[in-house]
Amino acid sequence: MSNPSLLVRLFAAGDAGDLDAFDQYLHDDVVVHAPAGLSTVGLESERESWRKARSAMPDLHHQFIDVFSSPTAEAACCVVTGTMRGSYGGFSSEGHSFRVDQAVFAHVRDGKITELWEIVDTAVLREQLGEAGR
Repeated sequence: MSNPSLLVRLFAAGDAGDLDAFDQYLHDDVVVHAPAGLSTVGLESERESWRKARSAMPDLHHQFIDVFSSPTAEAACCVVTGTMRGSYGGFSSEGHSFRVDQAVFAHVRDGKITELWEIVDTAVLREQLGEAGR
């Protein structure tokens, strides 16, 4: 991708632990809708969620497959991989790797994301982490 989208740059910064870079991609009052009780309101709240995610999954990685962009919106599908080494969002495991598909949608205003939706198949994630039936 010659000119990566806001979503690609945001998630690459998060995967790298560069949470200060979020200022470039997210509005201060950003609203993130995420599964498993991980929704946030505000830039600092989203940074804290990523801190917790990286603590539980130090090798967290998002590989973007397709991205669709317009001046006011972006949509993408990606593959999320990592190894759970603790608890995050109601998921808990020690050493189980996972690979799940994720869809993300964003509203964009003034070159930054103002609202973001993350859709993940949490049942598949729970199964891969050895939590099926919980």
